[in-house]
Amino acid sequence: MAGYTYTTLRQAIQDYTDNTESTFVSQIDGFIKNAEERILKSIAPLEVFRKNATTSMTSGSKYLPKPSDWLATYTFSIVVSGENKFLLNKDVNLLQEYSPDPTATGEPKYYADFDVDNFIIAPSPNAAYSAELHYFYRPTSIVDAVSGTTWIGTNAGPSLLYASLVEAFSFIKGEPDMIQLYEQKFMQAAERLSMFAVQAEGLDTYRKSVA
Repeated sequence: MAGYTYTTLRQAIQDYTDNTESTFVSQIDGFIKNAEERILKSIAPLEVFRKNATTSMTSGSKYLPKPSDWLATYTFSIVVSGENKFLLNKDVNLLQEYSPDPTATGEPKYYADFDVDNFIIAPSPNAAYSAELHYFYRPTSIVDAVSGTTWIGTNAGPSLLYASLVEAFSFIKGEPDMIQLYEQKFMQAAERLSMFAVQAEGLDTYRKSVA
């Protein structure tokens, strides 16, 4: 099965469902975006979806905004005396126990995912440290790509199609057997993609420490 462009993917979804009803057609972009999100969260992270971002902490603030396309963190470091020092990933509760007074500042040692938009840092930084985040990011959807092509569409076509079909048949309350069929096909395609990610790319993260 070849890869897909935005146009050919939309057409394939309509062909497989044999549905051109206007309400259904208006929902196809949503099916595709949900499928992309599922793929990103079902496979081992791929090198192609890694990114670096630099920012500055705010002295005295224990919160640091995440990039808008953030999905997961590989490494998080700050620059101290010209050298990168890696912060350790901990649970939010541990950070709040470690540094219960947000006005008490120091050189940051730990970070955690506070919510979908922010990290929490402990202790609160005593200076505007330069920070570097190496992270797994959410790529532009094939729906929004100006070229109508994306890495997922080109290289993970089966996963994208079958996940979209699960969404589509669920929307139209299709036969359970069809939904189950495409679910199985998606899982098989996603497993192959995940194996490729592990074998060809691998992971090299600064893992959680008990220090």
